[in-house]
Amino acid sequence: MKKRILITGSNGLLGQKLVDLLTQQPEVELIATARGANRLPESDRYFYQPMDITDRQQVLAVIGETKPDVVIHTAAMTNVDQCESEKDACWAQNVKAVEYLVEACRSNDSFLLHVSTDFIFDGAAGPYTEEAEANPISFYGWSKYAAEKAVIHSGIRWAIARTVLVYGIAHDMSRSNIILWVKKSLEDGKTIKVVTDQWRTPTLAEDLALGCWLIAEQKAEGIYNISGKDFLNPYEMAIKTADYFNLDKSLITKADSSTFSQPAKRPPRTGFVLDKPRRVLGYEPKSFEEGIAVLAAQI
Repeated sequence: MKKRILITGSNGLLGQKLVDLLTQQPEVELIATARGANRLPESDRYFYQPMDITDRQQVLAVIGETKPDVVIHTAAMTNVDQCESEKDACWAQNVKAVEYLVEACRSNDSFLLHVSTDFIFDGAAGPYTEEAEANPISFYGWSKYAAEKAVIHSGIRWAIARTVLVYGIAHDMSRSNIILWVKKSLEDGKTIKVVTDQWRTPTLAEDLALGCWLIAEQKAEGIYNISGKDFLNPYEMAIKTADYFNLDKSLITKADSSTFSQPAKRPPRTGFVLDKPRRVLGYEPKSFEEGIAVLAAQI
């Protein structure tokens, strides 16, 4: 039995990894959507359809025409500082868009998997379970929390995959990630300052894609933490990166987040407990070192 899956944000890092993974599943008919042109290699294994998630009519039309069994919503405005300064754009992309997707999924009886974030928490008491109390401290966090509420109270069949600090390599990379930044800086002989007072469970994009597929395949309802398993601060991530690539660790200096002025507040200690996805989905992420190796093989 074929399963029709529609992805939003297919040009993004997670979207690209999902296209790679889902085109390998013989039972999946894949519809990839994003704003503007397709940035992925053309393939007869999926169908590309431009869709602007902030345009209600377009969302209703595309989902109405394609009638997916499952919608995996990866598109979002994720630049935390930009969300703080461009609140209207953030709300349109992160909240209103989700309301349009909910409406479209309701009309077509589609299961909605919404991707969310550790930034819905204040970071006072991480790592968090799925039941932990949300308390966002940035506008980005508030927008993602509002989107979760829209999904939870939608009356449709839904799941939420929350994730943390996603890293990986994509086609046409518009953004770097901590591993690539550390590698390039040290190769160029630059001294870098890396914070020691923020804690995360960094997530390999391939692992997040796998977690989303496990949820979509089973139509597993509810909230799932889909992140990496290692609880690290960015300084430790930088050291592990230097070790892997055999680079000069003495160029890495410790800093605390007060030395960087950023418009939006960051939660100090997030990260996730993975008991539920392991038990319910059979999700098992790679270690951070294994993640670096996956990424290194793609450079």
